[in-house]
Amino acid sequence: RLLEGCPVMRGFRTHRYPTPEQIRPAGEFVAGVLSSLRRTVSVGDNLLEIDAEVHRMIREAGATSCYLDYHPSFGASPFGKVICLSVNNAVLHGRPYDRTLESGDLLSMDFAIELEGWVADSSLSIVVGEQREDHLKLIRDTESVMWAGIGAARAGNTVGDIGHAVETRAAELGYTINHEFGGHGVGRTMHEAPFVPNFGAPGSGQKLREGMAITVEPFLTPTTDVMTITERDGWTVESGDGSTGAHAEHTLIVTKGEPIIVTARSDDPA
Repeated sequence: RLLEGCPVMRGFRTHRYPTPEQIRPAGEFVAGVLSSLRRTVSVGDNLLEIDAEVHRMIREAGATSCYLDYHPSFGASPFGKVICLSVNNAVLHGRPYDRTLESGDLLSMDFAIELEGWVADSSLSIVVGEQREDHLKLIRDTESVMWAGIGAARAGNTVGDIGHAVETRAAELGYTINHEFGGHGVGRTMHEAPFVPNFGAPGSGQKLREGMAITVEPFLTPTTDVMTITERDGWTVESGDGSTGAHAEHTLIVTKGEPIIVTARSDDPA
């Protein structure tokens, strides 16, 4: 689903992977913006104001938004904003609108830009105001599931190995995984092959090659794996039963050993 309309699906075999040096400026910018938002977003902020501030940061950096004109077949219209902001039961692809954040809200922020010819993509979830323990646990669990998938991202493994690691860790923590959405390749554009599922059998799917740039991108809700796209904007993906969701994502480069985390944030919990 993520790759619908993606032009690089044609001719992927000749795709050139970015070196760490080439993609690092994009990764550091994405990481820096998300870290800044984690520090500054607070109760009373409006989603449209957050989007406008991120747009300003993009312009000042000379970067290009991956979202403004993005219009795959599953989107009702061009996205038209520069960051996905998903609140509570909105889990993915939250299109910013006139909504003020309240104490205890769980906000997931998904952000991708192109800088110096290469794309980086990452997502971070936070709790605004009152630090509700149920929301904090959900975020911790989602990040744990992401790191399990990242741990399987080694040259010679497959995307199925990543998906199996994600789904296994989620099950250990008491969650089921949605099978429609997942991670993806990145490079010159935001959504490239291969699709990196959040489920799978060991050894299945595309083999991971050294130097490949991909994202690992799980999201969790405590009581359902069913998702619906809201009629409000034709973009925002909400949990089917109204439960709150959390989302985590990093861009990485595959190596023979530990992957290189392109969007690593210095303020992430150890």
